[in-house]
Order: sequence, then structure tokens, then C-alpha cells
Amino acid sequence: MAKIAHSSHLSSAIQQQLLSVIEHGLPLVAQPYLAIAEQISTTEAEVISILHAWQQQGFMRRFGLVVRHRKLGYCANAMVVWNVANEHVPAVADKLAKESVVTLCYQRPRVLPQWPYNLFCMIHGKSKDEVLQQLNELCQRNQLEHLEKNVLFSSKAYKQQGARFGQHTPQRINQALPNHQSTSCS
Repeated sequence: MAKIAHSSHLSSAIQQQLLSVIEHGLPLVAQPYLAIAEQISTTEAEVISILHAWQQQGFMRRFGLVVRHRKLGYCANAMVVWNVANEHVPAVADKLAKESVVTLCYQRPRVLPQWPYNLFCMIHGKSKDEVLQQLNELCQRNQLEHLEKNVLFSSKAYKQQGARFGQHTPQRINQALPNHQSTSCS
């Protein structure tokens, strides 16, 4: 695992504050990391450095955006599942990921014989007809009509939120970061 660069003035208390702040998402300002740094009395560079280190250490796997698409009027949400020959998955996934209507694309193992699908992509639209039209056009543009696929529209909206880290005691932070020194990230 990558070793976290030593930061002598980033105390466990500051790290705990950083965890609490990022659980609520980034502030909607031009410089969100600077705003966070000011809130927890450190520098923008330190905030970016520790977030990067936490990702490198595996403490935080992803740092991304939660879009509440239904609030924007996109109420038809479809997971398109594809049965793609394993050797063709990278090429097909690359085509799908380049499409502006595809918001998510990833590969998962098949669960045969019940589930033959191994490539998944998400398409949002304002209606089911719009999503199906987008899918049809996408297939034509990329010569994917021949591939077996299934369109699964969501029937329920679940609560969307970012990561929750639970109790942020200094001991828990120390345990989560393998190369952590006792008073700061190392």
C-alpha cells in the first residue's frame, strides 16, 4: 500500500473533522476544498493531500458526485444489461462509456444459468419512450443491435447519499490507515 506523506500539523482531530465534513458533500462553491480547509482550520493542499492518501490507502474507495436526477425531471431510469462475449467487453464498454446518455458503465461477473449479463450501463430520461429511443440510437450508432440485452426500469427511488463513516474516533482513523502515525497521517 502507498505510504501517506507525513503531515505533522494535521492532527487526528482535524482528520475527524474532515471526515464529518465530507460526509455531507462538497460545498457548492468555486473552490470546495479551500472552503473545507477554512472550516477545519487547515490548508487546501492538506485537504486534497489527505483525501488522496485515504483513497490510496483504501480507506475511501471513491470520491464522487450524487446526482438526484429525479429532482431534475429525469424519472425514467433504466439499467441496460448486456450479454457480451468476454473478449469484446472492453471495446463495447468503451463505446457505451463515450455515449453522452450513458451515466454509468461497468462490468460484473455472469451468474449462469440464471443471469447471462456481464456489462451494465445506466440511461436516464424524462420518459420510458425517451430512454428506449436513446438506447435504440446508441445501438445503431455503435452497431450493437445484435447483442442480447435487457432493459430494467427502476420502479422505486431509494434514498441517495454519500458515504457515511460512522463514529470517527482517532483510534478508528488510526486503525483504518495502515501506515498511520499516532498523531498525524504518515
